[in-house]
Amino acid sequence: MHQNKAKILKGTIVEALKQGADALFILLGGIMVLAMHAGFAFLELGTVRKKSQVNALVKILVDFSVSTVVYFVVGYSVAYGTTFFVGAEQLAAKNGYDLVKFFFLLTFAAAIPAIISGGIAERAKFWPQLIATAVIVGFVYPFFEGIAWNQHFGVQAWIKAATGDEFHDFAGSVVVHAMGGWIALPAVLLLGARYNRYRKDGVVSAHPPSSIPFLALGSWILIVGWFGFNVMSAQTLDKMSGLVAVNSLMAMVGGTLAALVLGKNDPGFVHNGPLAGLVAVCAGSDLMHPFGALVAGAVAGALFVVMFTLTQNKWKIDDVLGVWPLHGICGAWGGIAAGIFGSTALGGLGGVNLTAQVMGTALGVAWALVGGALIYGVLKLTMGLKLSPEEEYDGADLSIHKINATPDREVSW
Repeated sequence: MHQNKAKILKGTIVEALKQGADALFILLGGIMVLAMHAGFAFLELGTVRKKSQVNALVKILVDFSVSTVVYFVVGYSVAYGTTFFVGAEQLAAKNGYDLVKFFFLLTFAAAIPAIISGGIAERAKFWPQLIATAVIVGFVYPFFEGIAWNQHFGVQAWIKAATGDEFHDFAGSVVVHAMGGWIALPAVLLLGARYNRYRKDGVVSAHPPSSIPFLALGSWILIVGWFGFNVMSAQTLDKMSGLVAVNSLMAMVGGTLAALVLGKNDPGFVHNGPLAGLVAVCAGSDLMHPFGALVAGAVAGALFVVMFTLTQNKWKIDDVLGVWPLHGICGAWGGIAAGIFGSTALGGLGGVNLTAQVMGTALGVAWALVGGALIYGVLKLTMGLKLSPEEEYDGADLSIHKINATPDREVSW
């Protein structure tokens, strides 16, 4: 009898320790991805013109705040059927694991408006974008999140019946990054280019980055936080995989080196190359061999350079930070790459196939395009999306926030 009690007590202690370890594990992941939002802010701050730096900083923080409230009240329930309209005692159960899981997944959801922010930078009105953030994080994103990660509507079962495997996206190449990039594309097109960016005589007016050091700082913050984004997507400590960490590393350096070569040592390309590689490896980081991750990342870095150059110069799409090439194109490539380099034939762990990956990726891209076109189309018709020529000339900082990043003079007493 005493032995049974001892076994029960030991089991209870072990379970409590596991719950606490899992809660701490995913909490640390949430904190690391939260830090990535500082990376989004400084990447945008360094890329835009000096007169739009304050706006970049404010947008990312306020978008995150709106995302938190909307995802807590609506979005998380849409994706996972979980409601927080219960007592605090129930919420605190199991060391509050359900709450910190929400926190972790919130940081993913809030990445969508942070991605879009870079595409529409310098000329977008402030309040319409906040409304778009609320709709995207409250419904558009979690709707597909629930399909990919929570078996909603039987879509995964249908893909598995048709192809033999479910659509696999371990850490969000498609669910997060492609979703953000492809929502951003119609937003950028509907908003239009910055005034005088593309002149009627065919001249393309360049707007060089305001601060390469801040751009690089943003990139580095994102790189470091990404290891929480990918590794902690296991969500429990016992499922953590060192393979995910090393694959993330290899994809990051592959993207960097490809962007260095194709971008002809341009610092903007060099610091976005690792992000392209990391975007691409998210989906299959738990399946690929490190050499496969290196190749997938290198392809993504090359894709970013080529597509950014085409969109900006030939197609005249004023996507300021290149979020459609970086997140949209490279995210879609990541979904497909998981089906290629995750296969056992190329050294991967298997359990995935190219047809399933193409189907799931195409579905995510289509949903993002429709959602982005509807949301920003309605906002353009009702509230308008773009600052006036005078407001943009003065800069988003003065027009919206009434202050510059570095005032021209100091008040002396």
